[in-house]
Amino acid sequence: MKNFIKFSPIIILGLLLINGVDILSAAPISVVLAIIIAMIVEKLKFDDLLESGVERVRGASMIFFVIMFAYALAEIFLSTGVGASIIIISLKLGVTGKTVAVVAFIVTCVLAVGTGTSWGTFAAAAPIFLWLTYIVGGNVVLTACSVAGGSCFGDNIGLISDTTVLSSGMQKVEVVDRIRHQGVWSGLCVLLASICIVITSFIMDLPNTMGNPADAIAAIPTEAITALAQERASAVALLEQVQAGVPIYMTIPLIIVIGLAIKGVPTLLCLGSGILTGSIFGLVSGTVPSISYIFNLIETGFASAGSWAMLMMIWVSALGGIMSRMNAFAPISKFIVRISSKVRHLMAANYLLCLLGNACFGDENSTIVTIGPITKEVTDNNVEANEEDMYKLRLRNALFADAGGVYGSQIIPWHTFILFYVAICNAVYPLYKFMPFDIIKYNFMSLIAVFSLFILTITGWDKFIPLFKLPSEPDVKLKKL
Repeated sequence: MKNFIKFSPIIILGLLLINGVDILSAAPISVVLAIIIAMIVEKLKFDDLLESGVERVRGASMIFFVIMFAYALAEIFLSTGVGASIIIISLKLGVTGKTVAVVAFIVTCVLAVGTGTSWGTFAAAAPIFLWLTYIVGGNVVLTACSVAGGSCFGDNIGLISDTTVLSSGMQKVEVVDRIRHQGVWSGLCVLLASICIVITSFIMDLPNTMGNPADAIAAIPTEAITALAQERASAVALLEQVQAGVPIYMTIPLIIVIGLAIKGVPTLLCLGSGILTGSIFGLVSGTVPSISYIFNLIETGFASAGSWAMLMMIWVSALGGIMSRMNAFAPISKFIVRISSKVRHLMAANYLLCLLGNACFGDENSTIVTIGPITKEVTDNNVEANEEDMYKLRLRNALFADAGGVYGSQIIPWHTFILFYVAICNAVYPLYKFMPFDIIKYNFMSLIAVFSLFILTITGWDKFIPLFKLPSEPDVKLKKL
């Protein structure tokens, strides 16, 4: 009973989130509750608890700068034509009924990396590709699933994705290191998903009719554009840029950012280079009217980060510090160790915990900030390893929280991600009534990512994937209970 009471602030936080309470309200309530419980049950002093919370927030201070720069870069890439150029280049290759779904998948993969948002990507891409599918005689459900899966790819590995930044911050690992760790695995998932989409297109015997993207955009009804503007105004702006056209060289800022990340350049420098080059190329191309416009975009990005992501991190970090101070995660930690005979079994259990949390909360960010501290505590307190190997385990924990949240959301019918995407699809393409299971049916990217991550981790087959191998016994070992 004592252990249950100590863990109850997390339970209360989850219940509040499930019932629609914003995390900026739910987290402070949980913090206050945790302090009261720690003072009564563990006889801890208020000043000591406050210091534990502040110390945890202090440790997360660097991630605040990363979040601000990431949001600013997302604004730059969305508004200067970088995102539109990605779509334009891809669509010029030609699209038929057989290829529209796989082209949609690849385009959204790249677009989500460049914009850092899965929600924004499928809001921008769904209208184009669903109507293009209609024109070329493709399968709208296959295309919708492909857009959803591709959007998740960029959200899971994108340098400017909030989920990538948050999950890395909770585990105290560099975002660039996270990307390099999972890069080959993510690329293989994209390859396998692309093959599955192409095979499915041929099995469906879809036509080879060629379609014009301009016709697809023109076919979007005015009421659909109005509905989209209410859900995601930036998506409408991106559609307008695609229709009007932007210079092809507007993709260069994205290439620079990705190239620097692959080379291991520190995260802030990568983000800063994107802001600088995106602004310069935007001024040259004419998509940016003035320097003051650039500053307004950066200010908007900083304000967006400060208004939600950073405040959320402060409260959740404080909660994690207080919960750790009263050793509230010990029962879960002991249970996971008890069912694990190897470190990789413990890590696989951490992943299942992330998936379970996502199914309960129905929100990927809530899962990351709630379950992330638990998996970190479980690993730090129960694994003996040198610092290099512990860092690799933390990289995988960060991936678990992010992939379990983003990709896991695509196979949970009641998840807010699925519900939002279904609403977008029905708003912009009224010729078909989309349901949650439609988005799961052919979502090969999410299905492959979710299940392969578990299988590779628990079996040790991750050793066959470059940079993805977890350290194993005897280099690491479980502490005895």
